[in-house]
Amino acid sequence: MNYVANTIGWATYTINPIKGLCQGGCWYCYARRMYQRFKWNKEIRLDLSVLDNIDKIKEPSRIFLCSTHELFGEWIPDKWIFDIITKCQKYSQHIFLLLTKNPKRYLDFTFRDNFWLGETITDDKRTPIMKREKGITFISYEPLMSDVIPIFRYTNWVIIGALTGRGLNCDYKYPRETWIRHILEAADKFNVPVFMKNNLKPYWEGEFRQEFP
Repeated sequence: MNYVANTIGWATYTINPIKGLCQGGCWYCYARRMYQRFKWNKEIRLDLSVLDNIDKIKEPSRIFLCSTHELFGEWIPDKWIFDIITKCQKYSQHIFLLLTKNPKRYLDFTFRDNFWLGETITDDKRTPIMKREKGITFISYEPLMSDVIPIFRYTNWVIIGALTGRGLNCDYKYPRETWIRHILEAADKFNVPVFMKNNLKPYWEGEFRQEFP
């Protein structure tokens, strides 16, 4: 399917112009499991034609680009990223959400304000590095796998989520209430809205927040 009405909550649609098996190798990646299960073509390739489907989306929407691949992985050519950004720029009525574990590559490109730049952090081994003068930046703690150090000085939005399914690692530890609370307390300190994914409900008994910038 070229564009998908989304069930992740924080985006309305997902569109995947990068096809093939991501080289990132994250053990919890749902797309990796899908490629294995359905024997999909693993060759990494660019398919700009799927972006033509944005014409069918009439209402202003939040569109998550490349939900099944690391768009800013070092194996993705600059030109592919540039071509995707350029093609999406004509749709100024929509918000395009980007998410990466390699945010330093954001610095190689220019984004309009309707591109929200996200960074994935899953544990305490990394802290956010993004800083942007204009436009929205956000952090996605999904799947949250440890008690992280929340630093939100330059962050406009926070997403928190648990692992969907078991991934490829049966030793995964699901989020603890204290981990979630530490993120929420830091977000409130810096007045940052928080979107808690529905899969957190089994691990959190407090107020359930699904906020947007």
